[in-house]
Amino acid sequence: MAMTTDATTRPAADLADVRAGVAAVRRRNRMRLALTLGIGTVVAAVFAVIALSSGAASLTPDRVLATLFGQGDRTENLVVFTLRLPRILAALFVGAAFGLAGAVFQAVLRNPLASPDILGVSAGASLGAVWAILGLGLAGAVVSGFALAGGIAVAAVIWATAWRQGLHGIRFVLVGVGLAYVCGSLIAWLLARAEVRQAQAALLWTVGSVADVRGDALALLMIGVTIGCLLVALVSRGLPVLALGDDHATSLGVRSSLRRGILLLVAVLLIAVATSVAGPIAFVALIAPAIARRLVDDGSAALTASVMTGAVLTLGSDVIGQFALPQFTAPVGIVTGLIGAPYLLWLLARTERRGSGRKAVA
Repeated sequence: MAMTTDATTRPAADLADVRAGVAAVRRRNRMRLALTLGIGTVVAAVFAVIALSSGAASLTPDRVLATLFGQGDRTENLVVFTLRLPRILAALFVGAAFGLAGAVFQAVLRNPLASPDILGVSAGASLGAVWAILGLGLAGAVVSGFALAGGIAVAAVIWATAWRQGLHGIRFVLVGVGLAYVCGSLIAWLLARAEVRQAQAALLWTVGSVADVRGDALALLMIGVTIGCLLVALVSRGLPVLALGDDHATSLGVRSSLRRGILLLVAVLLIAVATSVAGPIAFVALIAPAIARRLVDDGSAALTASVMTGAVLTLGSDVIGQFALPQFTAPVGIVTGLIGAPYLLWLLARTERRGSGRKAVA
């Protein structure tokens, strides 16, 4: 009788232990995510205060805070709300868009190198803007429209070319890298045949800058990024299942191709909207998700953390580009490129070493 009771209660005890372990892991992940978001908010606030108080018309931090709370004079309101705050908001929302889109690409395609700027989506948006300026002689908001259309068009070509009875990650990456080179070559050709003044106007669309994002463009950016984040939050619930592979996801009742397609479509729209107002800001979509995954373990939490890390990375790079060197300013895309290129080389070397180690073990 005692043996029967022990045999009956042991599975129940084991199940309780498993549930307790899962609950403990979830609590730890929530705490790590909350800590990451809290620290990121503080760092972003510090960068924002530096950006608001520094420059030709310098303000003390206390006057910045007073102005933000409606106690500034006319000059302080002009400097804070008209000249500097739009640039800070643009950097935060552009960085959030790139960070989240990069996290979606890497999670869905299961490849840490699957970044929208490497796969040609950002290059397609740049090509659309440069062609509008140099090829059609356009200017203003219509250039942003061509950038948006260029990013979506390149993504559609990648999709159509990589689709073979389903969306395969390796084919998607290879096709995207090839189209990125094609777009880069076309941009170089357009710049080479253009006049100097025209080429200068189009140059920022090849490196990325948030200096002139304000007004309607800023409103479009904020609305588009907010909608994109909400859509990703709604669709990403099945992302941990997709990470198991198509066969396992299908056996668990998840339509992997449909879910993967929706997530990639939303990520492409995020990149296209951000690039259409700020240009291609290099490596943010590659670096931000990698940092987020090191800070939090859970897949869905890494998406949220990627939003924060992308925003902080972009704002910090913009502040560095403005104030790090006296009498010299650099667009944010130059700074992120200087940060991201060494990281990409390290990631490639690390991946190569890991592959060699696995072969040696085998």
